[in-house]
Amino acid sequence: MSAVTAPKQHSKTQDAIALLKADHRQVKEWFAEFEKARSSKAKQALAASICAALTVHATIEEEIFYPSFLKATKDKNKHHEAAIEHDGAKKLIAEIQESDPSDDYFDSKVHVLSEMIKHHVKEEEQPGGMFAEAKDSKMDLVTMGRQLVARKNELMGEPRI
Repeated sequence: MSAVTAPKQHSKTQDAIALLKADHRQVKEWFAEFEKARSSKAKQALAASICAALTVHATIEEEIFYPSFLKATKDKNKHHEAAIEHDGAKKLIAEIQESDPSDDYFDSKVHVLSEMIKHHVKEEEQPGGMFAEAKDSKMDLVTMGRQLVARKNELMGEPRI
C-alpha cells in the first residue's frame, strides 16, 4: 500500500489544470486501494486520506479555481453543477469521517463517494468540460497553479513554496 498522506507539492511550476488532475489521480489510486483492502486499519487510513485530500482539493477549487473560471468563461451551468457536486461530496465525506469500518455502511459510503468523484472528474476533464474551457479562456493557469499550491500547502499545514 502506498503512503496514505497527501502528496507534497514541489517547487516545480505546475499549471492549475495539471495540479488538479494530479489530485484526481492520487485519490483515484487511493479509492482503488480501498476497494482491495481487507483490514479495518487499512480501510480507515485510506478513507481518512481520501477525505482529507478531497476536502483540501474542494477548498482550493472553490476558493481559487471556480471563481476565476466563472469570471473568465461566464459559464454558470458548469460552475453551478460543480459546486452542487462538491456539496454532495462534502456531506458524504462528513459521514465517512464520523464513521469507521465497524459501521455496516462504511464501505458502501466510500464506494458511493468514489462513484460521485469519478463522475465529477469526468465532467471536469472531458473534452468540452470545465478544464478544457478554462484552457481556452484567458485564465492565467500558471499563476493560478502557484496560488493553488500555496493554498493547498497552507491547508495541509506545510510551508509555502
